[in-house]
Formats: sequence, C-alpha cells, structure tokens
Amino acid sequence: MALLDYRPPVIPYLSILYRDKDVLVLDKPSGLLSVPGKAVEHKDSLQLRVQRVYPTATVVHRLDMATSGLMLMALNSHAHRELSRQFEQRQTGKKYLARVWGCPPVPQGEINLPLVCDWPNRPRQMVDFVRGKAALTRWKTLNSDGRQSLLELSPVTGRSHQLRVHLLSLGHPILGDRLYAPPQARMMAKRLQLHAAWLQFRHPGSGEQIEFSSPCPFC
Repeated sequence: MALLDYRPPVIPYLSILYRDKDVLVLDKPSGLLSVPGKAVEHKDSLQLRVQRVYPTATVVHRLDMATSGLMLMALNSHAHRELSRQFEQRQTGKKYLARVWGCPPVPQGEINLPLVCDWPNRPRQMVDFVRGKAALTRWKTLNSDGRQSLLELSPVTGRSHQLRVHLLSLGHPILGDRLYAPPQARMMAKRLQLHAAWLQFRHPGSGEQIEFSSPCPFC
C-alpha cells in the first residue's frame, strides 16, 4: 500500500527521552516513518531526523508508521551489535497499549498464530499455518466499556504487524487501523490506537538492566 498522502508530524520534531555515549531512547509520534521510504517524498523519518543531530545513530528495531511510542537507537557499532543481539534473542522487554473493538470474553490470554506477508496485498500480513513464521503475543484487558477495551500487549516475537494481525484474528481489531480494521472500528479513531509504552533492555556499555516508559496519548 503506497503512502499516497504522507504528512509526518513536525511538532515535536524530535523527542529524545534519554541519551548517553551508546544509546538514544526516543518517543516516535504516530504518522512518522521509522526509517526512510524508497520515494523521495517519503524520506522524512525518525532515523533521518536523529541522524541530522547524531550522524552515527543506527536503528536496531522499528515501529510501524502509525504506531507511536518508544524506539531505541545505537550510537556506535558495539552498541548496535549488542542491542541487535538482545532483540534477536528476545532478551528485551516490550509492552504496548492498544484500544480495540469490543471486549474479550476472558481477562487475559495469548495468541500463538504464525504470520507471513500477504504478498499480493503487501505490506499486509496474514495468518498462515504452512508458510508462516512463529508469532506469539500475550495480552490482558486493563479496562472496557463493552464497546471498546484497553489492552496491554506483550509481544514475545517481533513479526511485522504482529499485534495488529493477532488482535484482528482474536476478533478485536485495533481502533483506527486503516490497514486491517473493518469500517466501523476504523472510523472510531483518527489514528491507530497502538502505543509502545514500555521498553526494557540491558545497556550495551554498563550491562545494567534499564527500562523506559512513555505516556499513552490516547488512554
């Protein structure tokens, strides 16, 4: 799906929550690409904005354009290798908040469904038990009014669009999801109601376990 009308937010232009000689922790707004797109008009991204200030900064994980919240970048090659290893070996902690359609029948659970790219409709992903890669999401309901619910999501794996497709498969699509939600759920919010609210990792320099949080803009 092409970005036909890419208008990334400019206020704030760049939100840095933490910086030292090894890492940057940033708060990405909804509507901003994590990394530059292929077209010239899609070059504006969190990576580009950061590298204008910190030229050595590199991305170690990404958020969807429509998702807001915490992103981590490395400032040197050692930090990049170490942080990338932690993400690959699932040694980081991540929690997201999502406002979804309806109310799950149980207070918590997990979704274990393999995902693969829906190639004719890329970038959409889909559940596929033959070709899909393992994907696991744990969730719990924080509050609900019956019509919509606020969930805390803990992805064990990090597949593309994992949370969005898993919640759709659960029967509770994320509100404002232009890619997956049915019209009624899509129209209930102006933006995707998904926020990376908490991140934990081991500092690549000190080895200390550290964590960061970001307030949810739609809660």
